[in-house]
Amino acid sequence: MKPAALRKICLGFPGAREEFPFGEDNSVFKVAGKVFALSPLKAKPLRISLKCEPDLAVRLRAEHPAIIPGYHLNKRHWNTVELDGSLTDAFVREMIEDSYDLVVAGLPKREQEKLDWVALSQE
Repeated sequence: MKPAALRKICLGFPGAREEFPFGEDNSVFKVAGKVFALSPLKAKPLRISLKCEPDLAVRLRAEHPAIIPGYHLNKRHWNTVELDGSLTDAFVREMIEDSYDLVVAGLPKREQEKLDWVALSQE
């Protein structure tokens, strides 16, 4: 996956924004002011940090060498994914969507409605 494709996926979710609070080399993707993804898009190899349910985070790390505990983040809730080609683009997109959904699920109902978001349990 290329940096432009990664950025496009992250910005493709309702209300998603890209900010640079840690300098211009680190893209931080937020929804309603809450972080759901971080990526140094110019880094080689390309990587992205994503929020994840704790039990799933541990399982993903065990199953995929390209997934490690979140770099400089709460390792219980965040994974860093190296985009080295070992994971399919569809799988990476799914992890990004899961991260976005976890963050939106924690927002007040009013914010969720503004995003026209439907909880996964209601789909």
